[in-house]
Formats: sequence, structure tokens, C-alpha cells
Amino acid sequence: PILLLALAASVFSFAVDNGVDPYARQKNRQLVAASRADLLSLIIQEGTFRKIDDGLFLQIGERLPDNKLGGIFVADSREEGANLTYYAKTGSIVEKGDEKVLMMNDGVINRKSVTGDLSVIRFTSYAFDLSAFMSAANEITLLPKDRTTPYLLDPDPNDKMYQRNPGSYTAEVNQRFSEWSYSLVFALIALAVAGDARSHREARIHPLITAIAIALFVRWLGFFAAGKADKVWYYAYMVYAVPIVASAVSAWFIVSSRSMELPAAWADWMTNVAGRVSEGWTALKLWLARRGTSGQGA
Repeated sequence: PILLLALAASVFSFAVDNGVDPYARQKNRQLVAASRADLLSLIIQEGTFRKIDDGLFLQIGERLPDNKLGGIFVADSREEGANLTYYAKTGSIVEKGDEKVLMMNDGVINRKSVTGDLSVIRFTSYAFDLSAFMSAANEITLLPKDRTTPYLLDPDPNDKMYQRNPGSYTAEVNQRFSEWSYSLVFALIALAVAGDARSHREARIHPLITAIAIALFVRWLGFFAAGKADKVWYYAYMVYAVPIVASAVSAWFIVSSRSMELPAAWADWMTNVAGRVSEGWTALKLWLARRGTSGQGA
């Protein structure tokens, strides 16, 4: 039953890692990009200055009914040799095709040159183009973890992320094809540690602690190998070797009717630490109880 449950968990893990998780990650990236592109939800907030681009800041005094804006202030120093300041009483975001424009009404433009000359222009309506910011906000950067497994097996040669670090794509594939096996590995470790029909009093420490400690060590080795696989090629073999070797060792303990235990030195050290922690906790409870009793007497 334990192995059947572990097998079902492995199948579920494989389906999530290679199907559900990449799809969810891509949808999340698209949602983040859409929210960034939505000026009303991101940069236009009442009473605060927001940086739209280098040298471009915007402030909205208030939001009015019908998606209109009041008290618009824009500071634009992107043009070399001139500082532009826009102020409008009202305005709104207007879509023109695929572009979004900040339409300002009833305002003035202050232009200050390097020499200190100041000119003021009054306008009835003025369209401020924000298409450059919108195009940058709409860009979606997909990491190897966000890609589907078929794409990782045959990536686009023009993919900038792939050109920058092709090893990360191979490492992600190896991790997805090995992650699912750890459910079976943990089940075999549990059986090797606690499957022998004998009294737990014979063990130096409780079998549950032994199984958890060994499982965490094996999982750490898997994470360590996966983290190095994108930079050092031979760690890719270790990604598969860790669960295979751990399963083989656990199976050997089960078949030979041996009980898998931690080394005696490790078990003694953990027992001593647990004993000291227990003694410290007991002393703390006694001290708190005395403090409470003395407080009640006072």
C-alpha cells in the first residue's frame, strides 16, 4: 500500500511539474504584464509621484467619475537641454489603436532651457504619448521554469534567454524528469527504516526521526545537484544518480531484512541534543511557574 500510494504521488508530481506548473507560470507572467500595462492600476495613484521612465514622473491629484482624472502633473526631463512641466485640470486615458495616450485638458506647459529661459504655453487639450512605456510594460520574459517541457526539449534558437544560458534549459529538463521519483524514494526509505518488524526500543532514536533525517539529506543532495547542473555538465548525471542510488540502497536494506539507521555517532549526538533541549524546556517551565506563583502571592 505504501508503494502504491507513492507511485500515485509520483504520477501526480510528474503531471504537475511537466504540465500544470509551466502553464500556470506562463499565465501568471501574462497577468503580471497586463497589470503593469494597466496605467490606471499601476502608476496612476492619487497624490503620489510615480516614475514612469527615466526622467519622466507623473502625479494625479484625484480620480473623477467616468474614469477621468483631476490635477494632472507631469515632469519630463528626458529631452537633453530642456525641462518640461505639464499641468492640467482634468484628463483621461484614451486608447488610439494599440497605443494609450494621456489626454490632458485645460492646462499649461512650462519649458525651461539650459540657459534658464522659461516659456509658458497654455493649451485646451494636449495628448501625451505613453506608448514607449506601454510597449516596455507589455514585454513578457519567460524563464526556463516557465517553459513547457516540449519547448525545453526543442527551444527556439532565437530565444534570448536560451542564447544567454543554454545550460539552464537542459538543467530544467533533467530536474523535471527526476523530481517525480522522490515520492518513491521516500517511501522506500520509510520502509527500510521502519519496515522491520521489531521493537522500536532497540533503535537509538525513533525510526520516524531517522527516516525524516535520511530523506532530507537525500533531497538536499538532489537540490544541490540541480542547482549546479546548469553550470557544470557532469552534475546532470548526479541529478538522476541521487534518487537511483538512494532507491537501490533502501531496496537492499529491505531485501536483506536489515534496518536502515543513522550512524551511531550521529544518533548519539542527536540524542544528547534532544536531551539538553528537553532539560532546558523543563527548567524554563519550572522558572515560569515560580514566577507566576510569586506574582499571584504579591
